[in-house]
Amino acid sequence: MILNTHQRFLPCSPNQAAYLIDNLAGPHEALWPVGRWPRIRLHAGLSPGSQGGHGPIRYFVEDYQPGRSVKFRFTAPRGFYGYHALSLKEHSQGCLLEHDLQMTTSLWGWLLWHFIYGPLHDALLEDALDQAAGHFGQPARNRHSPWVRLLRALLR
Repeated sequence: MILNTHQRFLPCSPNQAAYLIDNLAGPHEALWPVGRWPRIRLHAGLSPGSQGGHGPIRYFVEDYQPGRSVKFRFTAPRGFYGYHALSLKEHSQGCLLEHDLQMTTSLWGWLLWHFIYGPLHDALLEDALDQAAGHFGQPARNRHSPWVRLLRALLR
């Protein structure tokens, strides 16, 4: 089982940050770092059953709670069985924007995750969280590792 969580404290209420989730894959994208990573595309927006993905990662919207959370179920790459989700959670001094990934994999999927997709996923999520935090005046923190820079160069 692969469990992967990224989160960022935002100095605002969940209601003030709701647009980060609600505009995902839309024309007013605020969370996804579209200038640095493949854009999320969903054929019917953030509605349950809507299919799409980003780059070679394919999924469909399994659940969407406006202003609170969205959950995507993987359909590709082959060997990835599980989901990833974004949510806003109450915090005593603001809110937490959290991304959770849970999946089982085939042996090939495990290798792909640990050597290619996992490092890229982590870099992308930290870039997205930096972008979210930037909306509330917080500085960027993410620096891509040499391995991620090499993978990105090879995949261009």
